[in-house]
Amino acid sequence: MPSPDGTLHAITANRLRDGVVVFLGAAGAWVESFADAALLTEAEATTALAAAKAQAERDQFGVDLYAFEVESENGAALPVKMRERIRTLGPSVRLDLGKQAAA
Repeated sequence: MPSPDGTLHAITANRLRDGVVVFLGAAGAWVESFADAALLTEAEATTALAAAKAQAERDQFGVDLYAFEVESENGAALPVKMRERIRTLGPSVRLDLGKQAAA
């Protein structure tokens, strides 16, 4: 459910083991695909981010955990800022690499 202003958020991190960009999924597990990321209201994202940071530190799982804004475009969730759009797809200089290569 979106925030009162309609904004949704997702949570991302880099996995320590291999540096892969991951997203917090609906079940609280980390997923590699943005399509599987949980979309949260701002309040939900704040609570989930605090818990995820604490757990990631205990498990030495990930770094650079943060929430980012997501918008709906043509019925699909899409990060608002270019930084997160690139993180969801992979390198922007070679479309044959990263997650966009599999699409």
